[in-house]
Amino acid sequence: MSPRNKSHQSEKTVLVLVRHGATPTTGKVLPGRAKGLHLSDKGVEEAKIAGEALAAFLENLSNRFSLGAIYSSPMERARETALIVTKAISAGRSEAVKPVIDRNLIECDFGDWTGQSLASLAKLEQWKQVYVNPGNFRFPSGESFMELQSRMIDALRKYRLEHRGSIVIALSHADPIKAALCDAMGTHISSIHKITVGTACISIISYLDEMPNVNCINVTGNLSAAERTL
Repeated sequence: MSPRNKSHQSEKTVLVLVRHGATPTTGKVLPGRAKGLHLSDKGVEEAKIAGEALAAFLENLSNRFSLGAIYSSPMERARETALIVTKAISAGRSEAVKPVIDRNLIECDFGDWTGQSLASLAKLEQWKQVYVNPGNFRFPSGESFMELQSRMIDALRKYRLEHRGSIVIALSHADPIKAALCDAMGTHISSIHKITVGTACISIISYLDEMPNVNCINVTGNLSAAERTL
């Protein structure tokens, strides 16, 4: 899936960020990097919708962009979503598409709070800092939002360098995607909670001469509006 040779005029690189589908604990628990969490039936259906939308998106833009690669977080829920998406994209293609695991796309490390219910965490005084001062917050024995954003920036930079002029799809999690969007929009990481990224929703950032443009955020289904901005 190497990028085609293109003129400088068309050297736009399109990064498509997709959150995994819903799980049985979505909205109830802070799962983090705990193993063994899989898609729910709802999550599978959401992933199928995302896959169909992305297959159409790629087909509609095939005269301008090739598919550079599909990357995925190593977490089960992301890998399962990636497999469903790649199956939809591979239909009708002569070459099968396979997702590549990239640890930079992994969920935020919530440290000691991993696996705890959101209801119980909301009672903690420290939990307020997650929303009041995220730019300076570190999860107990875990990762900071600044570190999260840094590795996402590294991942997206690598994709742009390796797949210049192509479309790259990356399957990740809500907070990593929001951190990447903050950077692309030129807003501080403290704005991370002002962005909504739902399960199996699609956000698109395009780059021309390393200058980002956010084409859409939190879209399900039809991507024709985003296509018109590319």
